[in-house]
Amino acid sequence: MKHLRTLYDLGGTGILSILDMADSLKKKHGANEEHLLLKGKILGMIFDKPSTRTRVSFEAGICQLGGHAIYLPSSQTQISRKEPVKDTARVLSRYIDLIMIRTFAQDIVDEMALHSTIPVINGLTDLFHPCQVLADLMTIREHFGALHNLGIAWVGDGNNMANSWINAAAILGLEFNIACPEGFMPDPKVIETAGASAMENIRIMNDPYEAVKGVSAINTDVWVSMGDNIRGNNIRGNNIREDNIREDNAEEKKKSAFRPYQVNQALLNKAGNNVIVLHCLPAHRGEEITDNVIEGQCSMVFEQAENRLHVQKAIILKLLDRA
Repeated sequence: MKHLRTLYDLGGTGILSILDMADSLKKKHGANEEHLLLKGKILGMIFDKPSTRTRVSFEAGICQLGGHAIYLPSSQTQISRKEPVKDTARVLSRYIDLIMIRTFAQDIVDEMALHSTIPVINGLTDLFHPCQVLADLMTIREHFGALHNLGIAWVGDGNNMANSWINAAAILGLEFNIACPEGFMPDPKVIETAGASAMENIRIMNDPYEAVKGVSAINTDVWVSMGDNIRGNNIRGNNIREDNIREDNAEEKKKSAFRPYQVNQALLNKAGNNVIVLHCLPAHRGEEITDNVIEGQCSMVFEQAENRLHVQKAIILKLLDRA
């Protein structure tokens, strides 16, 4: 059974085939050419976290392919009443053709895939975001015509996006720089999995200006992600106000550590002449990225967001062996 839990499930050949397919699907979409390749197929979409791009791109994508989507916020399913993940996986496998899940723990995606007899797609976890990085790769390749012989930089938090970028760089042999503050580095197990040979092309550092020197693409994300420091607003007896104050202080402390990592014009000036800027959105303008950069000529942020649609369709086709 084919799944997309991390980019390692695809490998280099699989990643490139998805990018090629996404390019083709984008051309068909632009030409208003129907591509109803999945008539009657149903995608179930489980959401533990709110979403704009993931939900709309997957739902629109399966519809454009001739199939249907079922939106399943976990609060409205038996998952919210502690039904085991393995039970949900086995039941859904008998109703639908694919599962996309956007949740907190990577273990939930892995368990869903273990017990499912249909493909499972990781729509995002706290550890990885493979669908977004595929769209990023598509955007960079679309703009420059290739992925190799380019420098790519990640500036900011060593979060799920940074982890999936390390996966991609290790698989494809990309030149990749990551600049993070101390205490906010990528997951050590992700680095270990990449291996020593891959890490020769992947540099992890503290200095954002050093990371962007001569690169062709700069990527960033919000400094405080969903579930970061303050996962949910769970009721904790009579200490809600005290906990909220503690969480607010933790968030402000983290933002303070990240202020030197803002993607602004001064940072862009250290990069290559034709550098592009990426952000997976939503953006906190004035924090991790300035308004003039996200609205500037270097920005490919909205092309990147559009490419989520075409990549999601390609992922679905790939996992259903319709490529």
